[in-house]
Amino acid sequence: MFQFISGSLWRRTSFIVKGLRGKQAKNRCSSGLCDADTIFALSSGHGRCGVAVVRVSGPASGLVLSSLAGQTHSRTAPRTARLCNIINPRSQELLDRGLVLWFPGPRSFTGEDSVEFHIHGGLAVISGVLQALGSLPGVRPAEAGEFTRRAFHAGKLDLTEVEGLGDLIHAETEAQRRQALRQMAGDLGRLYLDWSQRLIRCLAHVEAYIDFSEDELIEDGVLNQVDSAVSKLQTEVERHLRDGRRGERLRSGVQVVIAGNTNAGKSSLLNVLCQRPAAIVSPVAGTTRDVVETHVDISGFPVLLSDTAGLRDTLDSVEREGVRRARERVEQADLTLAVLDAVHLPRTPGGVPDFLLAHLGALLPGGEGREEAWRRSLLVLNKSDLLTAEHAAEVQSALDGAQGLPPSCLLSCQTGQGLDGFMEALEKQVKTLCGDPLSGAPSLTQARHRAHLQQCVEALAQYHHYRDLDLALAAEGVRLALTSLGRITGKVGAEEILDVIFRDFCIGK
Repeated sequence: MFQFISGSLWRRTSFIVKGLRGKQAKNRCSSGLCDADTIFALSSGHGRCGVAVVRVSGPASGLVLSSLAGQTHSRTAPRTARLCNIINPRSQELLDRGLVLWFPGPRSFTGEDSVEFHIHGGLAVISGVLQALGSLPGVRPAEAGEFTRRAFHAGKLDLTEVEGLGDLIHAETEAQRRQALRQMAGDLGRLYLDWSQRLIRCLAHVEAYIDFSEDELIEDGVLNQVDSAVSKLQTEVERHLRDGRRGERLRSGVQVVIAGNTNAGKSSLLNVLCQRPAAIVSPVAGTTRDVVETHVDISGFPVLLSDTAGLRDTLDSVEREGVRRARERVEQADLTLAVLDAVHLPRTPGGVPDFLLAHLGALLPGGEGREEAWRRSLLVLNKSDLLTAEHAAEVQSALDGAQGLPPSCLLSCQTGQGLDGFMEALEKQVKTLCGDPLSGAPSLTQARHRAHLQQCVEALAQYHHYRDLDLALAAEGVRLALTSLGRITGKVGAEEILDVIFRDFCIGK
């Protein structure tokens, strides 16, 4: 793990790189040789560390290898680490002694000739090597994501694999890592490629029918085969879209909102879940007035946990705004933890379910989304330590036999009693919302994938609409569907989205 160090030496190193980038950016495109530039960057992260990796890629990589390591690329074994003196090519001063690896294209990450320097991670060493690289002709600092962009242009990765690589770099939980690795391995890209190839066949048959049917060179029934293939593909795409947004949710985090009346113990529950005092806990009603957010890892799944203001009528304008925000978060939540003070439960066991149903009806959204909101909620009866053993047993018995209630837990944030059962119920809900990233078909992970797939479905519907009216317009529907799939993988119309995708990469990737 690399630790970020704030110091004058690192600021000077950053200044050197920025200065080199600004100086060379003015000239690198004026001659039309942008793609011929050789780029370099620190790939292992900023800060003091044991080993730092500096990556170089481009046509002048052989020059870099000989200038800094004194090695001739024609005599250097590819993909083999070699211990070398690393020198400043101008002053011949020894900068460090480290491992050097030569990756001749096209068998490299970028498809170009590449060099890696594995050097000591001191800031002065890194600064000296970066300065030496920047002094070589035709060699410049890389832009963010430029190595991966070159890999894409070389055909090493399609856009779904690029996005999987970016997700892997940013993965914080085990489930995110598994999903990103699967996408980076090409599972999603292969699915879309298969669909594209099937559409190409359909389009070819329709175009052939338009051009040659009058000459009786086309077999009877070819359009019926296309109809069947298009309908089957449309069904598959629609089923792919009906994934409950599991992949997108796993990528960005499950939105879990803690909501309930004042003094129910919502902030205490937040602190228990994140295992630190993230929210102020006070016996004064209305302590929490704004949304308090924290990221937590629940059994390998990412969760964005939000504590909200207690729901009640109030004349205080600030607290009233907090209540409005709380209700807004509940409407947007993937999962709502509805917290209730167990002390307020009726003493008659038969009255507990009705009391809870009324409480949830006031808390959760109504209307058309009511059923979905209830399905995505977990009822938490807090402060069980304040109940007598007899009352607690009666409440638990009422919960076990209740009908129409979401999963319910009786616990005490103060003593931890019932916490294991609550965590088990919470983990089950989160896993259901995210799914298993390693089983079944690969999941959608990006909003842009969903948008292009929806356009694909609409285009296939256009084929069916015009099939018997105008076959040329029907063929255009298939072509539009093919274009929509191509935009996901980068095979069609990629340029307008490349900047959005690659700008989120670190400089050395």
